[in-house]
Amino acid sequence: MPSLSRQLAQWVAGLRYEDLPPPVVDRAKGVTLHSLASVLLGSQTPSGRQAVQLMTDEEAGVHHGASIMVHGTTVTKGGAAFANAEMAMAGGKLDSFRMLTHPGTSIVPGAFVAAESAGASGRTFLTGIAAGYEVMERLAADFIPTVMSRGFHPGPVFGIFGAAVAAAKILGLTEDQVNSTIALCVHLASSNVEAPRHGGQALREGAATRNAMLAVALARQGHVGGDTTLEGEAGFYHAYAGNNTGRLSYSFVGETQTSLDKITTGLGQDWLFLETLYRIYSTAGYNIAHVDVTAQLCTEHDIRYADVERVEAVVNWLETQYPSPAFPSRREDRNKRPGGTAYYTAYGVVQRGFPVLKARIDPNGADDPPEVLDLLQRVTLIPSHEMTLFGPRITIFTKDGKSYTKQSTGREFMWDFHEEARRIRDVIPGIPIPAAQFEEIITTCRDLEQHEQASRLIALTRPPA
Repeated sequence: MPSLSRQLAQWVAGLRYEDLPPPVVDRAKGVTLHSLASVLLGSQTPSGRQAVQLMTDEEAGVHHGASIMVHGTTVTKGGAAFANAEMAMAGGKLDSFRMLTHPGTSIVPGAFVAAESAGASGRTFLTGIAAGYEVMERLAADFIPTVMSRGFHPGPVFGIFGAAVAAAKILGLTEDQVNSTIALCVHLASSNVEAPRHGGQALREGAATRNAMLAVALARQGHVGGDTTLEGEAGFYHAYAGNNTGRLSYSFVGETQTSLDKITTGLGQDWLFLETLYRIYSTAGYNIAHVDVTAQLCTEHDIRYADVERVEAVVNWLETQYPSPAFPSRREDRNKRPGGTAYYTAYGVVQRGFPVLKARIDPNGADDPPEVLDLLQRVTLIPSHEMTLFGPRITIFTKDGKSYTKQSTGREFMWDFHEEARRIRDVIPGIPIPAAQFEEIITTCRDLEQHEQASRLIALTRPPA
């Protein structure tokens, strides 16, 4: 049996655009659009501007680099990957896979660096996106809570693999080079979650994406990575999950054992990529369904704020102990405050939605409707080991003694490109380009397989002179 990295490399090297099912192509276009919207928003944030300034001061003027989006400055490929990933993260319009990873913040910036360098077509770009997401999410799927419980943030720890695989595929690396790319990512993967627990800021997807470009460059130059770096006795899973036998410290649904063989089972047939969802609101992903499901329940039964006595939400237990039960910094089932889960549930009742451009939450609720601040104190979260991720069961108890329940599926935000385009348009008032230019980005993403140069989308992020 070939090693895990070898099986993945064989699949990546052999993958063709024609092998991608239509829903996979559709999702690849959608996550690209979502990431670009986040970059545009993030370019105006302090952390986004800081990342751009850092790379511009250090690297501006290189001859064979890549572009920083929105700004247009050419820096090294790693520098562009870092700045673009940092802007994508800062913009808050992330995608999410199993709560604690945000693949698009690393994969899409890495893919664009490769596409610009190679002059890649839209078809090649979409194939690289699909390969990067599928490899990252298969490596991460069962291990996300366990890796987090060991102090590593799984977003960048697994994101480096996605960004590197996407870039390697777009650049046309051979099977051996892709295998070495994956192996080198094992050496370069990292991120720790202690700093944010005590006033600091973690170094996350930006650094992972930059390191991904280094892994690709080294493999392309002939650095041999080896064949058992993932599952070996001293390999990736031993280091980041604590063992290479599939034993789990935590899981979303209570299982404590998996198998590394699952990583490649059904590869190319059963697409985990399709489980990627869109985090349309700038909040922790587990809050997004509370807005929409509660709003729909109120709409269906014509429930108004004045009618509501209290609300109960049964949720996946890990959603109440972020980032991990090993060291929770947010106990959503205990603390009721602006920015917490109860707050978003109350917003769904009072406003039948949540502002897409609202990113900063005043801890005192100064800019929130008083009805939201009142109702959030009457929202109770009930943790459960049986509930799916992002799938709360909402029950509204009204003052006339009745109750109304709506069960989320956890898939409400796994929509197609048409719905993504409809909902992401709400960012237009907050981005630095005209509405017509953003519409051109939407159209280009929708028809990307017809374009000779995927990097056209990079140019479309730049404001008019």
